[in-house]
Amino acid sequence: MRARLIRSGGETGFTLLEMLVVILIVGILATIALPSFLNQVSKASDASAQELAHQAQLAAETYATDNDGSYSGLTAAALSRYDATIQTSAGNGDAYVLSVTNATATGYEVTTASPNGDATFTVNRSGGVITRSCTPADAVRGGCVDGSW
Repeated sequence: MRARLIRSGGETGFTLLEMLVVILIVGILATIALPSFLNQVSKASDASAQELAHQAQLAAETYATDNDGSYSGLTAAALSRYDATIQTSAGNGDAYVLSVTNATATGYEVTTASPNGDATFTVNRSGGVITRSCTPADAVRGGCVDGSW
């Protein structure tokens, strides 16, 4: 014969054991899901910095078109004048242009930073060849694999 749980006054509810089992299951699911979620946040952060680097590249090409094919004098402020969405300083949780260097007649280097500042993405144009590099160069990050993107 089965034992019956007798409750006083017709009360219904969960037992302490049932509550502990539910809490244990929720804890296990959270342990599994949290690292995956954090990786997605990192990927989104990197993607915004990569997109900004691409926007800066297009603005730099437009700058050269307006300056007889020369990139001399290219600065972050100049990029921002060509594309108002290019942010040139940290803030508002957005990616930003960290630096514009090596602006010569035939090339430039634009570096952007992810919103949290832990990754950088660089577009380098030298003699008509465009290369892309990034740091940190670990395969765990969303956008930087082996130093390239």
